[in-house]
Amino acid sequence: MINSVVLMGRLTYEPELRTTPNGLSVIRFQIACDRNYQAKGEERKADFIDITAWRQTAEFISRYFHKGSMIAVEGSIQTDNFVDKDGNNRKSVTVVANNVSFCGSKAESGTTANPAFSQPAPSYASADNSDFEEIVDEDDDLPF
Repeated sequence: MINSVVLMGRLTYEPELRTTPNGLSVIRFQIACDRNYQAKGEERKADFIDITAWRQTAEFISRYFHKGSMIAVEGSIQTDNFVDKDGNNRKSVTVVANNVSFCGSKAESGTTANPAFSQPAPSYASADNSDFEEIVDEDDDLPF
């Protein structure tokens, strides 16, 4: 059976690293993912997805991701049934993160040691390529 999820979005609040009584690191956070479809005349809608990460992944997120950071998450969906304080049966749906990746610039992720030295990400669409020459490969003797 397959239970695989890949998401990319922005953290909606500052994640807080916690430790279980057994000493395991865990972090819970939420990301906002824009929907692909936008009805004519309406604003684009987003889904707010709860995510849980454990151990080294949790510590990595705590260290490098903050509210507003863009993050890519690969994981699986986990559901839990519970009874709320009013006695109603409820179901929670959470993505358990197996891998996470950066999606923004270094300055956006907050990994720069000194903000005074941070530079905006280069704009590759308008980069000056005048110092580069075109590579012409006329070698027909390649073994592959």
